Amino acid sequence: MTDPFELPITTETAEIAHDAVFAKWVRELGLRDMEVSDGYATAVLPQNPDLQFFSGAVCGQAIMAAIDSVVTLAMLTADRPTKGTASQNTQFLRPASNDDLRVTTTVLRFGSTIAYAETRVTFEGKGELVAHATSEFIFGPHTRP
Repeated sequence: MTDPFELPITTETAEIAHDAVFAKWVRELGLRDMEVSDGYATAVLPQNPDLQFFSGAVCGQAIMAAIDSVVTLAMLTADRPTKGTASQNTQFLRPASNDDLRVTTTVLRFGSTIAYAETRVTFEGKGELVAHATSEFIFGPHTRP
């Protein structure tokens, strides 16, 4: 089976990779405005009543799924196959309400089999920090020329 996209991904192919990699319910989060470059990815998680608590704040499960998705996009900027997320540690700093969320990941280190990333979730309008996460990601053996 061949991938429906080439590694490393680019901003032009990020949406194709997103649609090919993630489960339907993850795609339904509605991530948009995806941008990627080497070891970096960003996307917007729009406010959506289907993702909100009774209070109007986006639930943490949706934010964590968005973080994991953007981390994966950042990892796909490497030219090697991925095995997935090994760990994610997330801190929530304030309720995520009344504004879209910008999810931005920077890969701190690409190792031979493990990579580490930091993600910041901010309000799109004000830029205030909503959540912060660190992630560990696993890679398979280098199989591409």
